[in-house]
Amino acid sequence: MTDLLNPVERTALLTAALRAAETQRPDRLYEDPHAALLAGDIGPELLAEVRTATFPPDRPRSLPSTPDYNAIRTRFFDDFLSTAAEDPRMPQIVLAPSGMDSRAYRMPWPDHIRYFEVDRAAVLSFKEERLAGIAPRVAHRTVAVDLTADDWEDELVAAGYDPALPSTWLLEGLLYYIPEADTRRMLERVAAIAAPGSRIAADIVNSAALTLPNMRELLDVFAGWGCPWLFGSDEPEALFDQYGFEVEAVQPGDAAADYGRWPDPVPPRDVKDVRRVFFVHGRRR
Repeated sequence: MTDLLNPVERTALLTAALRAAETQRPDRLYEDPHAALLAGDIGPELLAEVRTATFPPDRPRSLPSTPDYNAIRTRFFDDFLSTAAEDPRMPQIVLAPSGMDSRAYRMPWPDHIRYFEVDRAAVLSFKEERLAGIAPRVAHRTVAVDLTADDWEDELVAAGYDPALPSTWLLEGLLYYIPEADTRRMLERVAAIAAPGSRIAADIVNSAALTLPNMRELLDVFAGWGCPWLFGSDEPEALFDQYGFEVEAVQPGDAAADYGRWPDPVPPRDVKDVRRVFFVHGRRR
């Protein structure tokens, strides 16, 4: 069924392979017992290409460490979602897109949570097939719709989502793959159906990460797969603020997003022409 996945969706297999590899580490930041199953045969092949670009055998590493980055990102968003779910006034969690994420199956969830996974039918069918016989640990609903469709909000509501109640949204591994106009439209649409007090989190790169020469090898890998990085923001707080979200943006290696694993310096925000990734998290005003 992997031939039904588009190039961006296939990167979810890479993420699953990275999570499977992290699970095997004695110093792992989380455990994902389903990741290897979800990665299949293709995920490790994609990971091997990324490792070759990231850790060249003939010279020092100049690219960000993808395994460490992904481990930190996963743990950071695990913690974000767990904290949100502990609030008895927070009844809904939405992953858009859900990709090969298995948090509904591997993490404990309070009884009051309704958990929605939004993605194209091909992705959800692939995941359902790979996880056959494994039950989610939460009241779990899938919404088979393309996030570029005009009616995905209607489909989400039909699945039981209540726009009048607070919700928590995770946009993981999405925004740098879509043009700026689509990113802005996505934030606008989420804001329109997220009640005040709702939470949001996302990862986004800065603009320099799309153009710096020392990023070229990694960018070429993704472009070669048919899913180039298209958008970055140097001021993610201002970007989200335009749509009613008051957020904080932290970088891997910052105190709130390190976990003892980030191997590189973290330049101050006023330093120009350096690559950055931001973990954006905050609330709907």
